[in-house]
Amino acid sequence: MAHIISNFDSIATNQLRIDALSILEKGSLAIDTNLVVKRAISLENEILFVHGHKYNLKDYDKVFVFGFGKASCKAVQEIESILGNKIAGGIVIDKHISECNYVKVYKGSHPLPTSYNVEISQKIKDLAESLTEKDLAIVVVSGGGSALLCLPQSECEQGSELYSNFLKAGGNIKELNILRKHISTIKGGGLAKFLYPATVVSLVFCDVPGDHFGEVASGPTYLDHSTVADAEALLTKHNIKNVFRLNETPKEEKYFENVRNVPIVSNKEALRAMELEAKERGYEVILLGDEVYDTPEIFLKNAYSALKNKSVVIAGGELSIALKKEGGIGGRNLYTGTEALNIISDTDLFIAYASDGIDNKSVYAGAVIDAETKRKIKDRNLDVEKLHEDNKDNEIFEEIGEVIITGDTGSNVSDLYLMMRN
Repeated sequence: MAHIISNFDSIATNQLRIDALSILEKGSLAIDTNLVVKRAISLENEILFVHGHKYNLKDYDKVFVFGFGKASCKAVQEIESILGNKIAGGIVIDKHISECNYVKVYKGSHPLPTSYNVEISQKIKDLAESLTEKDLAIVVVSGGGSALLCLPQSECEQGSELYSNFLKAGGNIKELNILRKHISTIKGGGLAKFLYPATVVSLVFCDVPGDHFGEVASGPTYLDHSTVADAEALLTKHNIKNVFRLNETPKEEKYFENVRNVPIVSNKEALRAMELEAKERGYEVILLGDEVYDTPEIFLKNAYSALKNKSVVIAGGELSIALKKEGGIGGRNLYTGTEALNIISDTDLFIAYASDGIDNKSVYAGAVIDAETKRKIKDRNLDVEKLHEDNKDNEIFEEIGEVIITGDTGSNVSDLYLMMRN
């Protein structure tokens, strides 16, 4: 079987590394988008089964498919392989795209939205509003959708500023998504309103730690219980100047009566698979949870204090980093890897791993941190402190050949963390 980590052989230079990378690959396989869709959806005659829920396609005039986020294109391709020409049309916007047969696919920008994202989101809105009560809409919601699904134009402009300010402030993804909902007309249940009165089944690929499925892509098909006052309170909490045009999200229950939101996958599946693989390899497993929002410093110290001989600490989440400077590629997992250099001992190994394969603006999933990494840094005489301060952690691990390369995985369930001791 081919490796998910394309440079597995070149970085798996000792048994601890082989074990660590194999554990991560098992986690990645458990959240593979094609396999996840196959497990969740099937068609028998004219009956569509979605996680045990039945939809008789004879009851509908047309079936449309919508998708947004970093798992959407891959998921829609799998849905097309199941439904084929029963799909009348649809629209997908993803960061990385490949061809679909019945659904139009567009490549949007991420992590910052652009006017093009707005243009495609308007197409989604227009098509959604054309559906009737006799139509069925299948919606694929996945991480990254908050930037890709962006409406109106003012959200695009405000969203970029909000994202930048929140990174500097060290706010977490849940808080950011509350604010995103209140500068948008399509998030926070807005898409459900546009799709009304059609029947909607929303397949949610969760990248928000803690299985908060309603927060994925800022909840476009979920009834939102947050308010403008909540958004204002978050701006105050993080000392962000309120220059944003905040609006209330749809609260009328009628827009959600025909909507079924179906949780498809989250980081729990990845962590469960990692745990099983680690145990098979003879390690005691210490699970620190699937909802880690700490700073890298706090998380690493907690993980290190829990670590024992012949054990592995695993966790999932999205660590909160307050950037000290503008610029640099980062990203979050490579930054955390640099922090780990000063915490783990020479008998240990640490990896922070982006489940989508792309750590922010870098082209890497993460990096391997262990005694070998430290030795290479010393041999190259790298100014780690300066590179780290300038958000150029990618350059550290590129230079010494310790990056983890998967390419775009087409999956996205938050970041995965692993600390091991032999």
